[in-house]
Amino acid sequence: MAEKTKTKKTSKRKSAKKSESKADKTKVEEEKKEEIKKEEQKEAKEVKKKEEKAEVKAEEIKEEKKETKKTAAKKKKKTGKKKDVTISRGKRKKSIARATVKKGKGTVRVNGVGVLGIQNVYISELVMEPVKIAGAKAVELDISVTVNGGGVMGQAQAARTAIAKALVEYLDDESLKEAYMERDRSLLVEDSRRVEPKKYRGPKARARFQKSYR
Repeated sequence: MAEKTKTKKTSKRKSAKKSESKADKTKVEEEKKEEIKKEEQKEAKEVKKKEEKAEVKAEEIKEEKKETKKTAAKKKKKTGKKKDVTISRGKRKKSIARATVKKGKGTVRVNGVGVLGIQNVYISELVMEPVKIAGAKAVELDISVTVNGGGVMGQAQAARTAIAKALVEYLDDESLKEAYMERDRSLLVEDSRRVEPKKYRGPKARARFQKSYR
């Protein structure tokens, strides 16, 4: 009887151990399954994020293409339509000049007088310098300039800058602009220098009255 009870106890222990081992195995398998599920969910989330990023990029590219098309169309419209008349300004010291450019026979007038009518050759050459640099581009253009204030040379230089600016704006030509800048920067950029004012105790800006002790 004692042997039978021992065998029963050992069989019970073995069965309990087997059941425990089976439960452990099932737990391990469940944990592995859960880990696999979590990894799959992470991968799915990453794939979704990548897809969303790709969609956003595609939308951005489409918008950029639309914007480039719009800008190109605007540029075509701008280049296609030339201005009938352009007005620009030039300054030098106290003189201010305004030049108007339009289609015509190639005449250049300053205050209603043709350039050939100016007696001083140096002044007429100064005024005609931007037209000569433009060459054939300015053959069929009428230029009229009105100048006020300042002296003769100041007016000539103001008219020169006004004509150069008006031609660049009317023709919309970068090569002409570069040619003007290479020749002389003051053709397109106004000179900001002004005459220094006179001070007391002297006849001019810097000169002083002399002292005499005799």
